[in-house]
Amino acid sequence: MYALLILDIQVGLVHGPEKPWRCEELLATVNALMDKARSAGAAIFLARHVGPAGSPIEPGSPLTMLAQELELRGGEIVFEKRRPNAFEMTDLVGNLRSRGVTGVVVTGMKTQYCVDSTCRAARDLGFDAVLVADGHTCSDTSVMKAQDIVAHHNATLDGAFCRLVRAEEWHFCDSAS
Repeated sequence: MYALLILDIQVGLVHGPEKPWRCEELLATVNALMDKARSAGAAIFLARHVGPAGSPIEPGSPLTMLAQELELRGGEIVFEKRRPNAFEMTDLVGNLRSRGVTGVVVTGMKTQYCVDSTCRAARDLGFDAVLVADGHTCSDTSVMKAQDIVAHHNATLDGAFCRLVRAEEWHFCDSAS
């Protein structure tokens, strides 16, 4: 059984000064994946990245709120994380295992931080990690364009750390997707 894991699609990243590459497409993809998960009865987990008290992303900050473009229907599990790896210092592992989840379908932001470290950790923890190739993004950096960061991570993570799929090819009811 697979769960959908959506990382850090929050106001400060979606609507911040550094515009994410293909953000509108990402939001549409994530909403479509949530619909697929709901139809299959799969759990949906949404992580919100928070920082220390006094920081711009302290708990409760408007910047840490989920982006309003996400089509939430109720029943999603929203949790806070303080590290790039969504499993570190959270109860995500326990929540997944208590639901009989054996795999996570990873989407969200930012590719080179939270998406990367969460995919690697999922595999180390014994979960089948599935990365949605067109379901994650980031912003340009001084060294690399976002499009290239996404392509690099898709190529690097595929195989050794996760299974790479396109959103339209994934079906939660069929683990062989």
